[in-house]
Amino acid sequence: MGARGDKGSSTDKTRTLKLSTRGDREIVLTRVFDASRREIFDAFTKPELVRQWLLGPPGWSMPVCEIDLKVGGAYRYVWRHTSGREMGMGGLYRAITPQQRIVCTELYDDAWYPGEALTTTTLVERRGATTLTTAILYVSKEARDKVLTSGMERGRRRKLTIASRRSWHRRKLRG
Repeated sequence: MGARGDKGSSTDKTRTLKLSTRGDREIVLTRVFDASRREIFDAFTKPELVRQWLLGPPGWSMPVCEIDLKVGGAYRYVWRHTSGREMGMGGLYRAITPQQRIVCTELYDDAWYPGEALTTTTLVERRGATTLTTAILYVSKEARDKVLTSGMERGRRRKLTIASRRSWHRRKLRG
């Protein structure tokens, strides 16, 4: 499968999530943000910022957002729907290069795919815009394919769109 994304003006393209596969077990997500690498790194590593954008569809909140940002440290997210239903996930940080790269494991409490995934997020800044690339390596082709058919792209697109619309990252760094 090749890269997918919305078509539009060059401005629209910087706000589009692109999804592709690499090999038999990996999904690669890429998005450009009109923000510095530091701002995007903070948005992924500070609980008070993660809670503002890593949300599900309407009706979901994030009552648990714990991040111990160090190699060997853990993170834990729990989302809760107004109906009381909960969904949780977490993992361990394997490598961290501040403002450049995060490698961590990913495992959902009630996973719909087998095994634990390994996620590598890289940030590259050029001319005031930051390219976020997240590569997710699954234990098998079957696991990757289950995720591809799960609606994951729609969910990630929605979350990253929320993140790109937030002005909190600029206020937090200047304030």
